[in-house]
Amino acid sequence: MIAIIDYGFGNLRSVQKALESLGADAHITDRVQDISDADHVVLPGVGAFRDAIARLRETGLDQAVIRSAASGKPLLGICLGMQLMYEASEENGRWEGLGLLRGAITRLTGGEGLKIPHMGWNRLETRDCPLFAAGENPFVYFVHSYCAADIGEDTAASCEYGQTFTAAACRGNVLATQFHPEKSGDAGLRMLQGFVRFKG
Repeated sequence: MIAIIDYGFGNLRSVQKALESLGADAHITDRVQDISDADHVVLPGVGAFRDAIARLRETGLDQAVIRSAASGKPLLGICLGMQLMYEASEENGRWEGLGLLRGAITRLTGGEGLKIPHMGWNRLETRDCPLFAAGENPFVYFVHSYCAADIGEDTAASCEYGQTFTAAACRGNVLATQFHPEKSGDAGLRMLQGFVRFKG
């Protein structure tokens, strides 16, 4: 069973529908026990980092996510869910994250003719990761104003939008995408299938 964490900050149904279209048993839940019992866990998210991390901590779901990562089960963060996995964010101040990935979230710098938020389709440059087939550099759909700007050992895919940033991360059983695979057509479904098949 795949647990999709409901903490009030995610486009949950679209993620669930995408996983179900692949034949996965995916349930939206805010129960710590369901997350503990699940084989795979998804942390989605749309909105402000400060409010989202506060909600996770208020409900104890932050510890459920951390325990899931420590247990070795596959864990996928999507969009804000990815950002929450980092050590900190500089969105409207500085806020401590879950610390599952190294580095901090910073505002996109943009550039001449580039609007913030970054919204639309862009190509990835990928590395070896359960989410991507070898040599695959797909177009995916983004909606974000902040990013993991550093390209490091956790980076599984990068993207260019006025700057190079980490578009996907992989650290052991912890996977994350800044883009929305559930909104990225067939390429996104292939990534979600990779997650479903991943054993951690």
